[in-house]
Amino acid sequence: MQDYEGFYKAAFKLFDGRVYKDYLRRFCYGVEASCYSYIPKLVLMLKSEKDIIKAFELSRKFNTPLCFRGAGTSLSGQSSCDTVLVCLDFRWDHMKVSRDANSINLGCGVIGENANKALKPLGKKIGPDPATIAAAQIGGIVNNNSSGMCCGVKQNSYNTLKSIRVILGDGTILDSSDGLSVASFRNSHKDLIEQILNLRSQILADTELCELIRRKYKIKNTTGYSINALLDYSDPIDIITHLFIGSEGTLGFVSSVELECVDDEKFKACALLFYDDILKAAKVVEILAKFENEISSAEIMDYGSLKAASKFKGVSEILPDIKDGEVCILIQSQNNSQDRLNEQIQKIKDAIKDYPTSQEMKFSFDESEFANWWKIRKGIFPIAATAKRPGSSVITEDICFEIKDLGEGIKSLQELFKKHGFEDSAIIFGHALAGNLHFIITPDLNQNSEFESFANLVEDMSLMVSNFGGSIKAEHGTGRMVAPFVELEWGAKAYAINRKIKEIFDPHTLINPDVIITNDKEIYKKNIKQSAIIGNEFDDCVECGFCEKNCPSNKLTLSPRQRIALKREMQRLGALSDKASKKLLKELKDGAKYFLNESCAACSMCEELCPVDINTANLALNERKVNASDFSKKTAELAKANFSLALNGAKFALSAANLLNSNSIRKLSFKANLAIKTPVLKEYLPRKNSYKLRDKNYGFDESVVYFSSCLNRAFAPNQNLNDKRPIQEVFESLCKKAKINVIYPQQISDMCCGKVFTNYPDTKELNRAKNIDILREATNEGKYPVVIDHGACSYELIKSLKDRFEIYDLSEYLLKFIAPKLTISKANHAIGLYTMCASKKLGLENTMMSLAKLCTKGQVIVHSDTACCGFAGYKGFFTPQLNLHATTKFKRFYQNSAVNIGFSNSSTCEIGLSEASGFSWQHIAYLLDSVSISQK
Repeated sequence: MQDYEGFYKAAFKLFDGRVYKDYLRRFCYGVEASCYSYIPKLVLMLKSEKDIIKAFELSRKFNTPLCFRGAGTSLSGQSSCDTVLVCLDFRWDHMKVSRDANSINLGCGVIGENANKALKPLGKKIGPDPATIAAAQIGGIVNNNSSGMCCGVKQNSYNTLKSIRVILGDGTILDSSDGLSVASFRNSHKDLIEQILNLRSQILADTELCELIRRKYKIKNTTGYSINALLDYSDPIDIITHLFIGSEGTLGFVSSVELECVDDEKFKACALLFYDDILKAAKVVEILAKFENEISSAEIMDYGSLKAASKFKGVSEILPDIKDGEVCILIQSQNNSQDRLNEQIQKIKDAIKDYPTSQEMKFSFDESEFANWWKIRKGIFPIAATAKRPGSSVITEDICFEIKDLGEGIKSLQELFKKHGFEDSAIIFGHALAGNLHFIITPDLNQNSEFESFANLVEDMSLMVSNFGGSIKAEHGTGRMVAPFVELEWGAKAYAINRKIKEIFDPHTLINPDVIITNDKEIYKKNIKQSAIIGNEFDDCVECGFCEKNCPSNKLTLSPRQRIALKREMQRLGALSDKASKKLLKELKDGAKYFLNESCAACSMCEELCPVDINTANLALNERKVNASDFSKKTAELAKANFSLALNGAKFALSAANLLNSNSIRKLSFKANLAIKTPVLKEYLPRKNSYKLRDKNYGFDESVVYFSSCLNRAFAPNQNLNDKRPIQEVFESLCKKAKINVIYPQQISDMCCGKVFTNYPDTKELNRAKNIDILREATNEGKYPVVIDHGACSYELIKSLKDRFEIYDLSEYLLKFIAPKLTISKANHAIGLYTMCASKKLGLENTMMSLAKLCTKGQVIVHSDTACCGFAGYKGFFTPQLNLHATTKFKRFYQNSAVNIGFSNSSTCEIGLSEASGFSWQHIAYLLDSVSISQK
């Protein structure tokens, strides 16, 4: 009997409350990228191997299965469950590169792209390169034996594994890189080892089975377990460690791995080849496959893929004039020698010269250019899904043929589309050089006829691929999608081996049941997502999870895709009239106030990573506008009309807060915040700014209008910061050295960029009109440029008034107009650098980096994982847990660095950054002023 209540009570004590049974978190944390929708009965958020061992112990005690979740980007349902879902916090992201850079040790929570960033300066990368590498974590990449665009079979997780650290269901840790761990395991698990060796002997005694296994793993294959390990290795530890590759979390928990690094060739080139139809393109691929030493990748995208992609920004320039039926092949060639690369390219051109393209070949050596080509290919799954009908589901499949069968395989697939009614909507794309095809269909599963068509297509496709001797799952993992068809592909003898592997490691079926091995032959068509329509851009979301990396509230409350999923579930429940649904809806509505709205920073950094440009911040912003009370609207109107008075009130409050600011009062303020939502006090709380803003007319030829933000008019640096001067004094100093007059708008005390009025559109528009009038006068009808000194306010003002005035963020103005007029004596020390989120959206990261490098000879250290610090203006004071959570990794990063001073371009963000790091963060203007003098 399964005892979830007993599990919950025990887990609540063991994990300090990090176990959730409320419907909101169970539903939202259960969301993943596949087409399945399972709601776990409980969710755990675990932070250590000790936690995992305890969870296994509870699982055995209460007979409650566990399912492990990484980034939730897998596509076959392997990270879904209706049991206990185990999520991991941010503590699993350790990385260590070997001295010779030939291998890298990676915690299961490391994002694949981050591993490559660490290796890039060394000319290396990890082998697996799935399209989801910017979001997928190593635990998922290894557990799925993900491959991708360039790695093929040779450089996948299985073939680049050096060592692995796993936790078995009985709580035993096996670290294959640790001799003591291995020796202990050999002694404690003799029976398991004997059973594994017996399986190996059984296979070796069957010549036909040996040949089948060897043949099938020459191409990509993730159907079933990696039973090739039983042939490839004789040492039981090697066999066991490689069985965990592609095991999809069904044999135990993968804590970390050591992967061999592969060369990341210095010189690369890409080409786009267009052909009239997909069968012609398949023929060209067959030819290209003979040049595996010259071509690292050849990706195919059919007409449906190209048509869907062409509507997104920047794509029309890359894919102009796509004709009906036209197909594109994206190829990449690379080498550490430019001359050798040129030779490779010529070989490729010669090989396909007899197959004329339908458009002129696009060729590029410019990585920034072809990175955009790859962006299209990597985003095809979510991009193509935007073409679906409202309310329809997105089903993606992943199959592989031997190259010689690719053309016939595509033809057979198209015949199945026609047979089952998907001829006009199905999309084909994939890693053509490996014979690996993906396809997307978008049936409306609310319609019985389309549901049956989907189910029959999967059955017929599985049979067709098996008849070709191909792989029903090539790299997405078996999951639930093809678990019923593993025997069809492999045959009875090999399937029995798969079942025995599961039995050896998980005799009580407590580790991710129904994934890879299932007794339910209908499971592939159960619990399919049926999305409710919520309107606007949000209906394009396929819950791929690419957005989560940038989200400051991810794993605190909800991520962007979870917020969209929550709105969909609320919409679904709202259409139902039964008492249970109404009760759940009320629970979700009550919880949404904090989880969907209050804890969202509304930074829009999710949009930067979304392949289809969804700005999930609009969900929270819309809620705030709709729910704005009459009282708050009146307050906003009064504040706009009496802004100077309101700002003086804020300054008074700041003075009072500083008088009270002590360790004990700060602790009390956090308790009060939890109870009655009052603002918290911060150690780095700014002081009241009493600096007088007066024009500085030095008699120079050049002038600038200085729109100092209301925040910076209120704030003076905290006494713990490196420079105690208000930012206005610093800017005036820089302008004087650069021979530029400073003009303050005459009504500066009444000015606001408008961001504070975001929830009140009418008031915001009145404020905009006021700003226009004031700035017209201050700039002498646009004669002088305007500079604003807070990144968020710059974004707001530039977005609002860029068509009326020449407006610069302070960092950009410093780089373009002030720094060139100064004599700079660079500092010698390393510095931290953070570009606040709104400035990132303005493209100012390079500006900030250029400024920093002008000012110091030392390293400029950036924690690239902090896309948004979560301070979000007032939220740092009223929802402090958001900033504390968002800077968790930032804090650890700078504590382990040699940096003891940092620079940014947002005074509010700098409060949180200073709190997290324990050292001074100030506007980069302070740095430039400290290292510069006037030019003689």
